[in-house]
Amino acid sequence: MTDYSKTVNLYESPFPMRGNLAKREPAWVKSWQEQQRYQKLRAKAKGRPKFVLHDGPPYANGDIHIGHAVNKILKDIIIRSKTLAGFDAPYVPGWDCHGLPIEVMVEKLHGKNMPDAKFRELCREYAAEQIARQKKDFIRLGVLGDWGNPYLTMDFKTEADTVRTLGEIYKAGYLYRGEKPVQFCLDCGSSLAEAEVEYKDKISDAIDVAYLFKDNAALAAAFGLPQIEGPAFAVIWTTTPWTLPASQAIAAGADVAYQLIDTPKGKLVLAKELAADALERYGFSDGQTTVLAEAAGSRLENLHLAHPFIERDILMLNGDHVTTDAGTGLVHSAPAHGLEDYFVCLKYGIKLYNPVNGEGRYTAEVPRVAGLTVWEANPVIVEWLQEAGKLLAHNKIEHSYAHCWRHKTPLIYRATGQWFIGMDKAGTNGKTLRNNALKAVDDTEFFPSWGRARLQAMIEGRPDWVVSRQRYWGTPMTFFVHKETGELHPRTAELLEEVAQRIEQKGIEAWFALDAAELLGAEAAQYEKLKDTMDVWFDSGSTHFSVLKQREELAWPADLYLEGSDQHRGWFQSSMLTGCASMERAPYKQLLTHGFVVDQNGRKMSKSLGNVVAPQEVYNEFGADILRLWTASTDYSGELAISKEILKRVTESYRRIRNTLSFLFANLSDFRPIEHAVPQDQMVEIDRYALVLARRLQERLAGDYYPRYAFHFAVKDIVAFCSEDLGAFYLDILKDRLYTTQTDSHARRSAQTALYHITRSLVLLISPILCFTAEEAWDIIGGGEEDSVLFHTWHEFPPINEKSEAALMEKWQAVRQVREAVTAAIEPLRADKTVGSSLQAEVEITAPEELAGYLKMLGDELRFALLVSKATVAKGSELAVTAKVSGGEKCERCWHYTDDIGAVAAHPGICKRCAENIGGKGEERHYA
Repeated sequence: MTDYSKTVNLYESPFPMRGNLAKREPAWVKSWQEQQRYQKLRAKAKGRPKFVLHDGPPYANGDIHIGHAVNKILKDIIIRSKTLAGFDAPYVPGWDCHGLPIEVMVEKLHGKNMPDAKFRELCREYAAEQIARQKKDFIRLGVLGDWGNPYLTMDFKTEADTVRTLGEIYKAGYLYRGEKPVQFCLDCGSSLAEAEVEYKDKISDAIDVAYLFKDNAALAAAFGLPQIEGPAFAVIWTTTPWTLPASQAIAAGADVAYQLIDTPKGKLVLAKELAADALERYGFSDGQTTVLAEAAGSRLENLHLAHPFIERDILMLNGDHVTTDAGTGLVHSAPAHGLEDYFVCLKYGIKLYNPVNGEGRYTAEVPRVAGLTVWEANPVIVEWLQEAGKLLAHNKIEHSYAHCWRHKTPLIYRATGQWFIGMDKAGTNGKTLRNNALKAVDDTEFFPSWGRARLQAMIEGRPDWVVSRQRYWGTPMTFFVHKETGELHPRTAELLEEVAQRIEQKGIEAWFALDAAELLGAEAAQYEKLKDTMDVWFDSGSTHFSVLKQREELAWPADLYLEGSDQHRGWFQSSMLTGCASMERAPYKQLLTHGFVVDQNGRKMSKSLGNVVAPQEVYNEFGADILRLWTASTDYSGELAISKEILKRVTESYRRIRNTLSFLFANLSDFRPIEHAVPQDQMVEIDRYALVLARRLQERLAGDYYPRYAFHFAVKDIVAFCSEDLGAFYLDILKDRLYTTQTDSHARRSAQTALYHITRSLVLLISPILCFTAEEAWDIIGGGEEDSVLFHTWHEFPPINEKSEAALMEKWQAVRQVREAVTAAIEPLRADKTVGSSLQAEVEITAPEELAGYLKMLGDELRFALLVSKATVAKGSELAVTAKVSGGEKCERCWHYTDDIGAVAAHPGICKRCAENIGGKGEERHYA
């Protein structure tokens, strides 16, 4: 018996079905670094249009987590896709190196009592160690970039350029020094930026406090009464008893209606809308109280009251911030401990009074609570009010409260002398920073689009930016301030540049070690050298100047900034403000926002919940390409869910892509394009159809999904193309022609020509996402060991006439429709085991005239397209298919069932077609 298996074209694939990614990827990473692929890419891309994605620097502390991985992978997908699109897309990774978290770690490791210079040296060493660890993990993820020359905010040149940015903002007129309340962390011992504040629930003392009116006649006039007998009180409600020692005024809403109510505890002034609830809190029944009069808050303005337990005059004000949402409708105002209080008191000329020091303790001037922290003082003040007879109610409430993002401890508002960038201060150009920034929001393209409204709202509502910090490890505020007047030195701009030049040589220590006399000469005795450092958000927010403008391979403004959704209040905003303050526009053209990573149940990652998925664990078990595929296939505009189960499902999609490539490579093993390629107009028709499908896939990804960063659509279409267009249709049909026709036949070379174009295109399409798999594949189909998928742009398909393409698509879409009907008709025969393979069946088709025409045009090749052994077509009113078991015998070689088995005597077990393919001229194929 003849072994016909040796007569078919079955080749082993050079691209194995098992990727073994976790084991093989590290060797590829090492090889790519040794070959300096990034550097070679820069040389090849030189002269192309630029696309610059500026890296938002992660903080140099601790190993990377899954959120870091998502961020860097998304950036890498973009860089690679832009490179494929013909751009010069450099990627310079960066790190944020200054700030409190590193200070805290260094104190834990080395203690607190050491010279400042030594402490900064240890901070620098610690940051460098963390960067080395994080860099190793980012590289392992396949992220392409200038890892040998990243930017660090602690680089001497970057520190110097950060000082220069401060100088530009100073010259633009937006910088000022002032004393007003800022969010202050007692654990940090410093003011905080907006981005360093988070909100969590807190249990607080809620108290109602009575302030005695000093002039009953004036109060009576305000309410339109002839007189008022007995004590009368304005009642405030607060959840911060500790602020009462600094209370200097009470604010009423000008348009709010207030009632004067007679009660067993005196006459009380309360907002009409809140009076009933307040009186109930105080324990009064309906019969115990009487409303005496009603007046608008504007009538109460400028009345005088007595502080509840300190000898101090309290003025009644009108404030726009007063609401009737809760409390009493009257707000006690401590301008040292609240921004709204500060602004309303400023309007009335009330000077700021702050009895709380930098440690959060009361100064000696406040009896009973002197030396206590504000939190320790709360119960003491409540007791003090009780003794004074001014406490009307006291209970505990749970409410949202500002906390430090580092220490997770409650913040206080505290007035301190700080440096601010003014949002509503007119600059030297006559424009306010807020207006500049709002215009910049309008000029920016957002992905997803809802980011615009979010950033705009934050810019509209944000207070002035507190840019100074009272820390050691940070870029210094390199100012000389007059000891008596507090004014900056008249040569400040010039001095800033001189200091920047020194920092460029020796780092920030050049400032801290500087003797003022070196720059100021005899004037030094009159000036104080500031010890403050800059907010770390200013460091990172000014990297558009210190990095983009300073590196030749980059450009300003950046085309894209990409970070997590929390950066609307962080880096996106600090970059926009420094850009608008120094150059009157945002330093980016587009903003892309991704969500946070959660577990499969939508919960945040938490060690206590045991649901943390570390990127190191993922790439060690599954491979980095699986993590990259998960990132790309998830809609990053919301939360990204991850778990082992989710990753296993992603692995199934990866297998589909990999198995498709394995099949393609197996059937291209003997194909040399220069020798064997068939011109497009001479190809078998279904091959031309497959090329159109592949080209249209590329057009969707290269022309739509990748440019608008819709990677999950790209993954969906790639997987569908592999599963449906290729696996379930084209390749399924193609196997017969690939395996059974003569090796060098036109029919087979036509198929291989199509597979060659499809393979090159598919490898390029997956390369931004599956960078390791794509490089592995390109080693087979590319230009040799020194070649890389990185060095190529999107694949160029053979051109086809538009009219011909339209006709081709219409015809083959109709054939696919019929094939679905044929599959459905055969399915009952499969179910009852009448047939196994569809080749064991033959079908009779009736179809409307046009459809029947398409099918008849294929002639005998229709059976190959439908994967049956025989197909007949007749005209009918609608599509109908009848399937039955073939009456022929099975060919040992092609497995089709025919009536001509043994027609060629030399080959008794095979059909005439196969015999011709083995020993004759071979068959011709025109359609399938």
